[in-house]
Amino acid sequence: MSDIAPSARDFRTVTDEIVDISLDYPDRRAWWMCFIPALLLLLSFLVSVTVLFWYGVGVWGNNIPMGWALAISNYIFFLGIGHAGTLISALLLLLVQHWRNSLNRFAEAMTLFAVICGALYPLVHLGRPWLFYWMAPYPNTMTVWPQFKSPLTWDFFAVLTYLIVSILFWYIGIVPDLASARDRATRRRYQVFFGLFALGWRGSARHWARWRQSYRLTAAIAVPLVVSVHSEISMLLAAGPIAGWNSTVFPPYFVAGAAFSGFAVVSMIAVVLRHALGLRNLVTSRHLDLLAKLTLLCGMMTAYGYWAETFDTLYGNDPQELETMRDRLVGVYAWSYWGAVFLNFVPLQLLWWHRVRVNPALLFLIGLSCVIGMWMERYMLLVTTLYRDWLVSSWQRYHPSIWDWSLFAGMLGVFFTLFLLFVRFLPVISAFEIKEAMFEEKQERKETGRA
Repeated sequence: MSDIAPSARDFRTVTDEIVDISLDYPDRRAWWMCFIPALLLLLSFLVSVTVLFWYGVGVWGNNIPMGWALAISNYIFFLGIGHAGTLISALLLLLVQHWRNSLNRFAEAMTLFAVICGALYPLVHLGRPWLFYWMAPYPNTMTVWPQFKSPLTWDFFAVLTYLIVSILFWYIGIVPDLASARDRATRRRYQVFFGLFALGWRGSARHWARWRQSYRLTAAIAVPLVVSVHSEISMLLAAGPIAGWNSTVFPPYFVAGAAFSGFAVVSMIAVVLRHALGLRNLVTSRHLDLLAKLTLLCGMMTAYGYWAETFDTLYGNDPQELETMRDRLVGVYAWSYWGAVFLNFVPLQLLWWHRVRVNPALLFLIGLSCVIGMWMERYMLLVTTLYRDWLVSSWQRYHPSIWDWSLFAGMLGVFFTLFLLFVRFLPVISAFEIKEAMFEEKQERKETGRA
């Protein structure tokens, strides 16, 4: 059976519901009510970055043992939530799962904007961000190449690759719908805008053949990046001789946690867009049910990572590791550990029930709980490990400054601003892929009827 409700089976109806949103937004007042707060948060980002560049990273709460703090935890957080978009779109495309068609477009956009936010953090974290290109092996007369043992260099290549592939995958996928919007537009500015970015698409057999080749090739490249990028981020921690980090469980643990927070964010976005844009015929209860199941699956894998990390610490019986674990459980930052455990795994258990999985309000709240819990986990991993160094003389508590928080709020503004612009001016769901799935289903029914 198709994932699209019967009222949306007509091809023209699907185009009207999706493409016309970009040409004539149904509720502009509600959009502006969301966009203005996003712009205010974006202003916070601009102010915070200006102060940071003027005075240096000393305006943050970082100190001697806490060289990595809120900026790096937020960097891991934003890159993590982008993973679900790649999994939903690229992996399910290769597996020929048509239910992805109602989710992949805005999931890919979420991935792209989250990666942009994550990529900004290492840049602003540098002492001299205008020299960020020194991390690239560009030809230079002094032959001063990057230090390939440095985590900054790993970040540069991992994030840059992920960003380029995310942009290509999202843009290739949206080209046919941009052409559809170009052909339906009546205003000249829309015709020019969509016409330029549709790249002369006319829907010929040759166009479709080249499009399918490039789309699937990019998907095949994107899927391994989900594993490699967050595994690389985990190795930034696990490769060092720091108690609480030096663990072989980190790569799969980080990948599972990234997918977990990503699916939670996709669930929240699906609920909001489904209600705000009247897309209940396209984003159905079955899609919410499947998203909830994937969130539950990744959440239980993350819970196993918590257990495995605790078991390794107890089994290893290293005094410094045991002290770090004890500090996480009952120390001054125990609130971050238990907050992560509670918010990530207690509300999550409600998703075992079908009635909860298909309830939009409950799914949104559970997703929000998981996102906050995963943010607290990243904070816990960094702070509880670094604030007590090997030397007692280096022990010092960490307190984020107002500029730490304002930059984080501003980065949320970057994400929301970009995403709201995407919702307002571009097709949020892949109309042509939905119609293609409907056509294939119709052909299968005809063949079955003949048989």
